[in-house]
Amino acid sequence: MAEPTLQQVFGANATQDANTITISKADLTPVGLTSSATNRAEQLFVAILLKAESYLNPTNQASDSDIQVTIDDGFVSIVNRNSQNYRQSTYTIALQKLDTSSNIDPDDY
Repeated sequence: MAEPTLQQVFGANATQDANTITISKADLTPVGLTSSATNRAEQLFVAILLKAESYLNPTNQASDSDIQVTIDDGFVSIVNRNSQNYRQSTYTIALQKLDTSSNIDPDDY
């Protein structure tokens, strides 16, 4: 199989050129983002993470050996911070490449 495409990972409207990547907020609404002109950075990051996880996951990797990055939702726990309980969702991001060096280089994936 071929490497995952930008559209498979980030949505049908995702595009890129030499200087920018564009991910449409409309492609992030299926994972729960409410699109607005003032979305916070953390909202957008979580939406992008969830969108990528919907394709880059261990189940899809099992049938497509070209997937080298997987995102796996792990477990939920309750943590206490500032005297309040918070639900903490833990995700594992695994980066797999041939064992040729120990450094992480985005160009290897």
